[in-house]
Amino acid sequence: MNIGGASASIPFTTGFRTLMRREILRYIRRPRNTFMPPLITNVLYFSVFGVILGERVGTVLGVEYILFLLPGLVVLGAISNSFENSSFSIFHGRWNEYIHATVTSPLSYTEMVLAYVLSSALRGVIIGVLIALVGAVFIRPVPVEHPVYLVAFMAVITTLFAALGVIGGLWARDFDYLTVMNQFILRPLVFFGGVFYSIRELPRTWELVSLLNPMVYMVNGVRYGFLGPEAVDVGPNVALVVLTTATVVVVAFDIYLFHRGYGLTE
Repeated sequence: MNIGGASASIPFTTGFRTLMRREILRYIRRPRNTFMPPLITNVLYFSVFGVILGERVGTVLGVEYILFLLPGLVVLGAISNSFENSSFSIFHGRWNEYIHATVTSPLSYTEMVLAYVLSSALRGVIIGVLIALVGAVFIRPVPVEHPVYLVAFMAVITTLFAALGVIGGLWARDFDYLTVMNQFILRPLVFFGGVFYSIRELPRTWELVSLLNPMVYMVNGVRYGFLGPEAVDVGPNVALVVLTTATVVVVAFDIYLFHRGYGLTE
């Protein structure tokens, strides 16, 4: 099936850069579809949850509620768009059978996967930055207490969900599958992952259960980057190790699936 994908070529070759450029241009050239929906959605989130509800809630962990909300919304937008981009790109290529041009090219499996994953992760990062800018309209100034941690967490979580999106795109049998994964798997994990509340406010049993949700580590990692240690439920170093390990495992699994031709030969 793949006449060149089995080669052990080094990533970042001309072919890799070409594929990644194609994937980036696919969403950059359609800003109204790519960037406008999350901007409008988050204006509504900040208006309703941050301003209106925030007046009733007051503070969470000593932080004004609208400010506490900001990192969670950044995570929500970033990972949703990372997942959506890679899953749709892979599935659309399978559906219209042009992905065969990629899998029969002289690219290695690692190059193929990294091109899809990194281009999708970049979209997630861009969306995250745009959401932070929307937040800056409602919150002035927006603090960034630990920029290195913020950048590290944003890179890891968008890469992780872009890699998960590759699995989704290979597994999906029709467009409804993508909707099911996004609405019934991704969204519930996000909304129970401490985006809108601190897990310290939960009964002890549910607080421990929440620690099994990977979203808790993502939200708290980004929240640490913005607000510092007082506003988080989980230590950033533990969260970063857990998420980095998960990212490496999922990317390696993507490469394995491409090597096996899973979803690509149908």
